[in-house]
Amino acid sequence: MAEGSYRISLHVKPAYGRYVRMRALASLARRALAAEDAPGPSGVNVVIADDLTVRTLNRWYRGEDAPTDVLSFSLQTDDGFVLPPGRVRDLGEVVISYPTASRQARASRLGVNDELGHLLVHGVLHLLGYDHEKASEAQVMRAREEAILGRAAH
Repeated sequence: MAEGSYRISLHVKPAYGRYVRMRALASLARRALAAEDAPGPSGVNVVIADDLTVRTLNRWYRGEDAPTDVLSFSLQTDDGFVLPPGRVRDLGEVVISYPTASRQARASRLGVNDELGHLLVHGVLHLLGYDHEKASEAQVMRAREEAILGRAAH
């Protein structure tokens, strides 16, 4: 599927807006969807939020009262429903904590936008059914992340 077949909606908390390379993130999300041959036309909503928002979502939806870096909420179903021609299928939402991404970037000596990109690809892969509960799944998911990001797996 061509990258142009994917709609990426980015919503960035205003406090972080001037630090986030929105076009680059949207392009990366499209590249991840195309690399995985995601059905199109389809879309993903991306939210760059604060720690409190992400922690609250983590508590509500995963039962974990702790901060985290990225959450994915998939809308993928196997209900056989066919959309009308030209209609965009919403694959789900990726929510990233900017402060956590920033801390992780400093710890690993990366730029914050590099870390946001990694978290975004990770979240998109979750929307497409990847998981990392088992070591074998984690290895496959990590390899896909690295391939999409254009880095050698390590």
